[in-house]
Amino acid sequence: MTTDTGEADARFKKWMHDNLTRAAGHFGVSVVGVPLAGWLDRSISAAVSKDGTDHWLRVVSEDKQWTGGDFWTGNHDANVFTDLRKPRVLDVFEWEEWRQQRAELMTLVPGRACSPTDVLRIAVDLPDAWWTELRRTTDTVAATPTERVNSTQDKVTERLVQRFGQAVDSTVHKWETVHGDLHWANLLGPEFGLLDWELWGRGPAGTDAATLLSYSLLVPKTAQRVREVYADVLDTRAGRLAQLYVVARLSRRIEGGDYPDLAEPLKRHAAALLDG
Repeated sequence: MTTDTGEADARFKKWMHDNLTRAAGHFGVSVVGVPLAGWLDRSISAAVSKDGTDHWLRVVSEDKQWTGGDFWTGNHDANVFTDLRKPRVLDVFEWEEWRQQRAELMTLVPGRACSPTDVLRIAVDLPDAWWTELRRTTDTVAATPTERVNSTQDKVTERLVQRFGQAVDSTVHKWETVHGDLHWANLLGPEFGLLDWELWGRGPAGTDAATLLSYSLLVPKTAQRVREVYADVLDTRAGRLAQLYVVARLSRRIEGGDYPDLAEPLKRHAAALLDG
């Protein structure tokens, strides 16, 4: 027996819009942009304005039992990165109504998303300076000490064993700080910008390069550029392990119904890594 969830989904979407309105009232801002829903509608964001200055307002909603992790404060914690082109959280407002809501008023980073989806499906024309700034950004993040956690050895091992059995030595020998969600919908162009810092923290070295490469596989020219920019990262034992870990993680997303067109390219990518 199937259950029609359409009505419940519509109510939840309406409720999230109401949450955005409530947060805007709290901060004394006016919503001036079209609200955008996040993954599984768990967040809603929009451009807002106050006294002639544009900002960005994001509201995320979670069951309270899940709000104690690093992700809950990730955007605010990322204020430690003061010389990167990224949003800065200016104020935070939380309230509980059925679920826990967290509203973050941020600076607005100029530019447009390189892709409407995580996966790049249409080639983007980005200047060399953009790629230089991308590499500077991930290098800066990697070198920044933090107690925040993106991945653990247990999580890496679990994902790799689920996907590849015992074919891969899952031991991570090199760790670094990673953005953790480096995909094309979080990247701005033509002037570089990087959004969504919920997940940043310690992870396997090369995670960010491996993630961006995997999300680029449908556009071979862009995938090749990623490989060139991060050749010294990807072409190492740590980099290959990071790539296999990302393949395993994204394969779980695909099994859940996300981006099915990426399934075969990911399989070929993993096969090449395992044969190498």
